[in-house]
Amino acid sequence: MIVLGGLVFGGLFGALRARARQGNRLDIAQYAAVHGIAFALAGLFLTIALERML
Repeated sequence: MIVLGGLVFGGLFGALRARARQGNRLDIAQYAAVHGIAFALAGLFLTIALERML
């Protein structure tokens, strides 16, 4: 669940960031995809760390 939450949150964060920089639709899509992947990857590492500790 942490991975999916990170994906959604990262996508929204990236889209809002690109919109604030006044990017076009393709810029918004690229920022959303990259941030979504990055946050999902961070969520994956967090999930693995939590599983190993508990």
